[in-house]
Amino acid sequence: MNADAVIEAVGLTKIFLDFWRRPRVRALDGFTFDVRRGEVFGLLGPNGSGKSTTIKLLLGLLRPTSGRLIVLGRPPTDVRIKARIGYLPEESYLYPFLTAEETLDFFGRLFGLPSAERRRRIDQLLDMTGLTAARRRRVGEFSKGMARRVGLAQALINDPDLVILDEPTSGLDPIGCRQMKELIRILARRGKTVVLSSHLLADVEDVADRIAILYAGRLQAMGAVAELLEERERCRLTLSHPPPGALERLCEVARELTGADPEVDHPRMDLETYFLAVVRRARETGGEGTASREAPAVASYLAGGQECSAKNDNATPDDRLRHLVEPPRS
Repeated sequence: MNADAVIEAVGLTKIFLDFWRRPRVRALDGFTFDVRRGEVFGLLGPNGSGKSTTIKLLLGLLRPTSGRLIVLGRPPTDVRIKARIGYLPEESYLYPFLTAEETLDFFGRLFGLPSAERRRRIDQLLDMTGLTAARRRRVGEFSKGMARRVGLAQALINDPDLVILDEPTSGLDPIGCRQMKELIRILARRGKTVVLSSHLLADVEDVADRIAILYAGRLQAMGAVAELLEERERCRLTLSHPPPGALERLCEVARELTGADPEVDHPRMDLETYFLAVVRRARETGGEGTASREAPAVASYLAGGQECSAKNDNATPDDRLRHLVEPPRS
């Protein structure tokens, strides 16, 4: 096994059988991939493509029909690796009669955390997810977005090496989505490995180092996001405040050299960036609300690992998490 690989799958195949033990559905068909330490790996595909089956195999909830799968150096069915994995399912199945604080305490007890350490981590996680004020409310009263925050907190209570997130931004507002994505980046920088499955392609594009696209259980494409999306046969030239007449002259030169009229347009920010800019301006004019609060620093106990990142970014993790409502500067 590659020493840097947290997940290594070779020819992973899963066939579901009917009552008579006859092959009914081939959910995965020879899926080969690896995920490295400190990497955010995106699993993409339409419904029925094999994403959920892959996650269940990684968690040891299913056994492959054939192929080889190693997670954190061991088969995923080995109970010794369970304490090193954090999982946020697509639906947050939480006990509705427990408060947010009691919910995290329950999961902390499952991992055998001492009482003092549980309290420390619970305080930090509630602060990190913006739920401190609601810590004694029953989760059955929470909105879907608040339930997702509790679900994320329980996935991190054990300080996992591998974090598996299934539709993590489901039910979150745009600010919550940005906070979730920044947290995913920070976890990767601090040595955590993140496997992310989502139908929201823009969210995956923002955070993933590499992606795999599945269809009908088979791998259709895999690689670094920037490489897969780059259109090498086209080029774009961006100018800042061109003087009068300069654009026309450049177009004439381009037309002479290529024999075709160049396309001229203006760069656009994405809707999320524009929305957050509007919220930031509203905050600066004195309109403060619960939706526009800045996120606190990431829980300190999650910062113990060595920072590493596949992305080229000079901003410190805590600086980026504290300024989520500010659009990136061009």
